[in-house]
Amino acid sequence: MSETQLETRNQNLETDLRELAQDVVARAMSGGASAAECVIREGDEFSTVVRLGQVETLKESGSKAIGMRVFYGQRAASTYSSDFSRAGLDRMVKSALELAKITSEDPFGGIPEASQLGSLSSDLDLYSADVYSLPGEERIGYARRAEKAALDYDPRIKNSEGGSFEAATGHKILTNSHGFVGEYKRSYCSLAAVPIAQSDDGAKQRDYWFSVARSLRRLESPEHVGKTAAQRTLRRLGARKSKTARVPVVLDPMVSSSILEHIFEGVNGDSIYRGASFLAGKLGQKIAGDSVNVIDDGTMPGGFGTSPFDGEGVPTRRTIVIENGVLKSYLLNTYSAKKLGLQTTANASRGLAGTPGIGPGNYFLQAGTKTPQQIISEIQDGLYVTEFLGHGANLVTGDYSRGASGLWISGGELAYPVEEITVAGNLKEMFFNISEIGNDLEFRGAIACPTIRIDGLTVGGE
Repeated sequence: MSETQLETRNQNLETDLRELAQDVVARAMSGGASAAECVIREGDEFSTVVRLGQVETLKESGSKAIGMRVFYGQRAASTYSSDFSRAGLDRMVKSALELAKITSEDPFGGIPEASQLGSLSSDLDLYSADVYSLPGEERIGYARRAEKAALDYDPRIKNSEGGSFEAATGHKILTNSHGFVGEYKRSYCSLAAVPIAQSDDGAKQRDYWFSVARSLRRLESPEHVGKTAAQRTLRRLGARKSKTARVPVVLDPMVSSSILEHIFEGVNGDSIYRGASFLAGKLGQKIAGDSVNVIDDGTMPGGFGTSPFDGEGVPTRRTIVIENGVLKSYLLNTYSAKKLGLQTTANASRGLAGTPGIGPGNYFLQAGTKTPQQIISEIQDGLYVTEFLGHGANLVTGDYSRGASGLWISGGELAYPVEEITVAGNLKEMFFNISEIGNDLEFRGAIACPTIRIDGLTVGGE
């Protein structure tokens, strides 16, 4: 089949799926539903893990599934299926209609108003066909090269948890009874290495590095990934407990995003209306330091949290969550917005069935001007965290305590590795005590945060 014929066939398949989704909605409405929506998702995935040069796992799969949600007034139900036969779709629609008649009423349920629906028309750079351009052996070769670069970097790298390569493409279609029809494609690929180093006394340490991109050409090279993973692992050798002290704590970007995730959980509309967040009722109030600016932007070209519309068909947008420390907006879907008497921020996220949840677009802490090295150089005694362990944040009270490891800062320099320590404080104070923000903001997912310094935390060690 020629490339032109293949492209024509794919376009026909996409048209068929759009028409199918619209038909499912129409059948639900003719069956008595007051509103309905349909989601179709299809995609391909490839993943491999190579350990010590040998292929340990190799997976390749394709999937296609359909889901729907129907309303009878204030009653709702949802169903999904991977059976696209006429009989299978009939069963799905019939089941959804029958379930909706017996569920409890919820006055805040429903799909968005027709005036709220739409899709961004600009090119968002979400899909690149090149993620599947490599033959299978070369994909495995990427993983093998990343692991080899780590193993060859230093003789103290004695073992490995593997090198990995993944590639995936996805296609989503959403339709509803207000006449909305939207669709988009996404792609991504990733590369990682997880080496294990051993010191002369037999103590072992592991760390990792990875690269992820929408396009194969934007991935870091396997050699760079492996080398960086090795360097991060080697600096952990000889780790010890630190003294217990109240000191400045600097968070590496790989862990600083967890603080941002706590803010996301705190401004999530579901947490707010349930009263399960210490940020409930804080709109317009100061909740963080002057330098803290948090933004959620689902419109950034190529972003890992970018899409032309959210899980309910509302066009994505840029929302300022925190501006100069002041809480400006919660993040909402249609349901939580109705509960709070506000408007959706186009943050609805959803699977094939069930009610939509709330998810981030490209959610980030705005970068500062100092390099990480400058931030560290200003600290006489402190901790540089490279890994958090477990979950220790209470969103209701703000209490925070997590296991950690990293490097001790002495005289403005990274002095020696530390482990088996805890970092404790309270989120209410921690947001105010973010005293420095680095200039190294980089997206390796939908949530991104640069290096940050937080003062006044207690580090528990010896």
